[in-house]
Amino acid sequence: MTEKLYEQDSLARECKAVVTSCVFDGEKYNIVLDRTVLFPEGGGQLSDTGRIEGDGKIVYVLHGTDKEGTISYCCDALLSPGTEVTVYVDWQRRLDYMQQHCGEHILSYSFWKLFGVHNIGFHMSERMVTIDLDQEITREQAVQAEDFANEEIWQNKKIHVLYATPSEAAKLAMRKKNEKIKGMVHIVAIDDGDVCTCCGTHPPYTGMIGIIKIMKMIRHRGGMRIEFLCGRWALENIRQDVQYIEEASNILSTKEKLVCEGIRRLQEEVRMLREDVRQQMEVLQRQEMDEIWKKCVNDEQGNVVFTIMKDSYTPKSAKMLLQKLIAVDHAVVAIVYCQENRIYYMFGSGVEANSDCRAYIKMANTLFNGKGGGSSVLCQGSAPAFSQWKQQAEKLFECIRK
Repeated sequence: MTEKLYEQDSLARECKAVVTSCVFDGEKYNIVLDRTVLFPEGGGQLSDTGRIEGDGKIVYVLHGTDKEGTISYCCDALLSPGTEVTVYVDWQRRLDYMQQHCGEHILSYSFWKLFGVHNIGFHMSERMVTIDLDQEITREQAVQAEDFANEEIWQNKKIHVLYATPSEAAKLAMRKKNEKIKGMVHIVAIDDGDVCTCCGTHPPYTGMIGIIKIMKMIRHRGGMRIEFLCGRWALENIRQDVQYIEEASNILSTKEKLVCEGIRRLQEEVRMLREDVRQQMEVLQRQEMDEIWKKCVNDEQGNVVFTIMKDSYTPKSAKMLLQKLIAVDHAVVAIVYCQENRIYYMFGSGVEANSDCRAYIKMANTLFNGKGGGSSVLCQGSAPAFSQWKQQAEKLFECIRK
């Protein structure tokens, strides 16, 4: 059994230990020590990392597969059993994870204490922590819970790690109990605050968490998913957001507190410009339609065939034109245009047209050495531009007009 020093002192950064086994798994060495300050993954908290004296880098720590409570290190160093070594924890990672994990306890307690809402899910990943609540909450309630949680931190309350029998644990006013646990129960209790079962590492005082900041609220399975950060992660995220706001205010030439107003103003200006462009396109396409009608032909199947070739066109304009032309009864439409060194082609059939666009796209793919597909009434494709594309387009149109 590995002696778990991190349970007695979460601030310990190193310890002496004896190697009890070292097995190579084909990639890394799995090392077991008689004692450790490194926390293995569990309870929603990620594994510590660290090093063994010298260059032995520990990239992962996990519980052993036996029933004795051993802890295994995934390490890149070969160590002989019986050797005494010094183990060092990556302190910044440990502190970050303690801040997030203990912050989760306090924030969950805040929602439970203020609104009777329960945390039914917890997940910690690199740079993001979430809790899932069993009820939906309002933005105002989230702000109240966030304020309450930070007051718990700033009061710098003592955090106790307790061991109790199941019967002793049942007598405690715990926010969340785990009845599946057999034997001694590991409990984390904050003075005049949250009490719950937990196997993770926690600081001795709430003040070490620093701050809790809710980042996002998302409706999730009938409840609410809360994304938040604590301590250093929260500070760095807020610092980054402040920088974004500063950059936006410079771009908009406005005060930082007026950034949203400036964005809304730009959105309205863009909307008006888009509407103006749309109207201008309508005018141009009506003029274009007159010319297109003059060049249309009737084929042997009774179709009205429209063939359009453009040196430069936009996908949006081409689609608008196609939709207008296939609204014509018996219409068969072929559009070929060039944009940014690429050839685009599309085909469409109107109501009661006697045609199959799949035959046209197959022909176009061959002529342009391109790729495309679709249905019998609508197909499109593209190919790299080349100097003879217009001549190939004329061959395509001649076949379609027959």
